[in-house]
Amino acid sequence: MSQALVEAQSVSIAYGAKRAVDDISFSIPQGRVVGLLGHNGAGKTTLMKAMVGLAPVQGSLKVLGLDPRQDRVALLQGACYIPDVAILPRWAKVGDLIRLMAGLHPGFSAERARALLRRTSVGLNDKVKALSKGMMVQAHLALIAAIDARLMILDEPTLGLDVISRKAFYEMLVDEWCDGERSVLISTHQVEEIESLLSDVLMLNEGKLVLSISLEDMDRRFVALSHDPEAADRMAAAHPLLRYRSNPASGGARGATTAVFDGAPPEDVLALGQRVRPSLVDLFVALTRKPELDRQHF
Repeated sequence: MSQALVEAQSVSIAYGAKRAVDDISFSIPQGRVVGLLGHNGAGKTTLMKAMVGLAPVQGSLKVLGLDPRQDRVALLQGACYIPDVAILPRWAKVGDLIRLMAGLHPGFSAERARALLRRTSVGLNDKVKALSKGMMVQAHLALIAAIDARLMILDEPTLGLDVISRKAFYEMLVDEWCDGERSVLISTHQVEEIESLLSDVLMLNEGKLVLSISLEDMDRRFVALSHDPEAADRMAAAHPLLRYRSNPASGGARGATTAVFDGAPPEDVLALGQRVRPSLVDLFVALTRKPELDRQHF
């Protein structure tokens, strides 16, 4: 069994009377790419900050076997973090940042950073203030990925980037950092773009953990049935998690509806439709939607 890089047991994080994270438990093994999903305000950034010692927790949180608050210096030798508001000093040249990192972090490889930058259009003599947002994000990833770490935590790393820049970012992440031993935790709203990269998903809703599962187990656990309008009433009577208009690209028939179930419905319900694969977006909507919106689907 692979070693867990993150272990959370009954973790809560409060700001005054408000619980941003509410009694959650999960683990992240080594060699995994984990998506952390949730609406704005769900607790994603708070949880990521707690993992690197920037927020106090109730309960037990171990990252690389360490307490993030008490052992933060040791933790940051083996874990790296790009927050959602990450910035680089605008006055510096990229080459200056490499030399700075080499002096600050014992696990940083200047040679590897320069090799990673060769995959991009960023030059060593480029000033940060002259870089586009996409180039800046790629430069930041090159600096972080050049650290000999075991865990990378990315909070909305491609926010505001165009689709080409996002694709280049994730290609470099997977090709140059994911090696089957290290793990990555990614918070993002571009769920469709990273679903194919993920091995696992954590889903938060108003501070609660509503799903912690591998994508393999997700495909086994959740059942989606595309069905004709004539079967709508009987399908609804089986109480699916969600019903939505089918997308022919995902296997549903044109004009049909898809119902998503947690677990296999009875055989007579299965016979009413064609089984299709529920997407991560579908499950996200099903598990985090507000009850008052249910009536608006149909």
